[in-house]
Amino acid sequence: MFERFTASARDVVRGATAYPARPGPGTVGEGELLLALLDGSGSPGAEALGILGLRERRTSVEASLSQARRRGGLTAADAEALAGLGIDVSEVVSRVEREHGEGALDAASRAPARRGRSLRGPFGPEAKAVLERSLRVALGRGDKHIGDEHLLLAMVAGPGLAASVLAEHGVTHADVVRALEQQAAAR
Repeated sequence: MFERFTASARDVVRGATAYPARPGPGTVGEGELLLALLDGSGSPGAEALGILGLRERRTSVEASLSQARRRGGLTAADAEALAGLGIDVSEVVSRVEREHGEGALDAASRAPARRGRSLRGPFGPEAKAVLERSLRVALGRGDKHIGDEHLLLAMVAGPGLAASVLAEHGVTHADVVRALEQQAAAR
């Protein structure tokens, strides 16, 4: 599948593996893919994020991802839903961290160290799911390649950390599709 990736999609994947977003050893997740995509420029996916105003809000996106990791993957919407049931996620996280140390709920911080660097090895299940969905997205659009725009569409096509964080920032699947169409029309 990797042979179908465009140079920009490969840059996103490589960038995600090198991204120091998580403390300690761990695996690449959706968050790292999203941040690596935000770091890109001149490619369809990166430009769509720029059109949607996410480049200017990168710090906020990064903070949302960090907070979700700290909560064990729960997004702000998840925490709000649990608050409606009387569960204070912040208090739960604080208690766990007092007992087990800061970042105790971040699964990546508990992962065993990996030797060497591989594009395949460090990917967690959610990142693998995005990569697999990107192939389906590309095929569904009739494209013979997988670009970073397909990675972005795959992130917002289903539930997941990246889609939730983007939704927190007012970006939906429909917004991404419109931004990509706007780009294509401008070419």
